[in-house]
Amino acid sequence: MQQPSILIAGVGNELKQDDAFGVEFAKVFGKLEQLPKRIKVLEVGIGGIHLVQELHYKYDILVLVDAVDWEGVPGELFFKEVESITDIEKLPVFEKRTFLADMHYTSPMRALMLAKALGVLPKQVFIFGCKAKEHDDFAIGMSDVMHEAIPKAVIKLREWLKI
Repeated sequence: MQQPSILIAGVGNELKQDDAFGVEFAKVFGKLEQLPKRIKVLEVGIGGIHLVQELHYKYDILVLVDAVDWEGVPGELFFKEVESITDIEKLPVFEKRTFLADMHYTSPMRALMLAKALGVLPKQVFIFGCKAKEHDDFAIGMSDVMHEAIPKAVIKLREWLKI
């Protein structure tokens, strides 16, 4: 039985403090030695269209790594399966046109909506998030708690991937 192909995509804005978590995580995780060939690590940043283009290579599983603003304490890690993605065809005409007007700088969920519409969305999509501490202002550099979460996140994802 063939192992599933997996894309690990680090998303976020490096100019908005802790929002850089996904990108910084991808930089570290992508340098792991002996990463199986079935796993690709990609720094997506805020370019949602780049993620959609990569998904054309037909992955079985997508893991989006991102800073999140969920309940919990800063630095806390979450791993959740995305249960549903909105269908673009169900949007009202004006919303659909607005949605499709500019896909270069978009949220990960909007990118997933486009991937679904194009038929390239993987069967399973997960969000591997870290609760952000500072993300409201434009500033370079993550908080200490986010830097400290990266090695923990690497261990957690390696355990989940069994590598």
